[in-house]
Amino acid sequence: MGDNYLTVIPTDPYWQPGKDAAHRAAVALSGMLSDDDARRGLEAKWHDGVEVVHCFANLEGISCPRCGTVLEAEWWGDAVSQCYDEGFSTLMVTVPCCDVETSLNELVYDWPMGFARFRIEVLYPNRAWLTGAELASLAGALGHPLRQILIHV
Repeated sequence: MGDNYLTVIPTDPYWQPGKDAAHRAAVALSGMLSDDDARRGLEAKWHDGVEVVHCFANLEGISCPRCGTVLEAEWWGDAVSQCYDEGFSTLMVTVPCCDVETSLNELVYDWPMGFARFRIEVLYPNRAWLTGAELASLAGALGHPLRQILIHV
């Protein structure tokens, strides 16, 4: 069975909102949920450092943003571990396929993932992806562009 989360994170992994902006965005997201059970599972979270926001069971593959080559899971894990060991002071890596430097956050994740110091998540949201208009509305409330991640653990 497992747990499902709808998570939104800033597109800039290092950016964090103030409490008021986070509250506005959480209220806006609450209005996009179908029932009280989903609303009870809504939470805004701040982190001292960047964290991986992984989609877990939903992940199908990771590709290079430049040439489209599918990257090995082992390479990705090693790259994340190295950045983690350095406190995620940078997310820059050199992809093995075309030797280009890019951010781990800019890799193409088949099921979106990302990196963030802030997130708003909903446990058991009882819905699928946010529409483009809904995501834009949340970004406006928060004051920063967002990406969404559906997590299945």
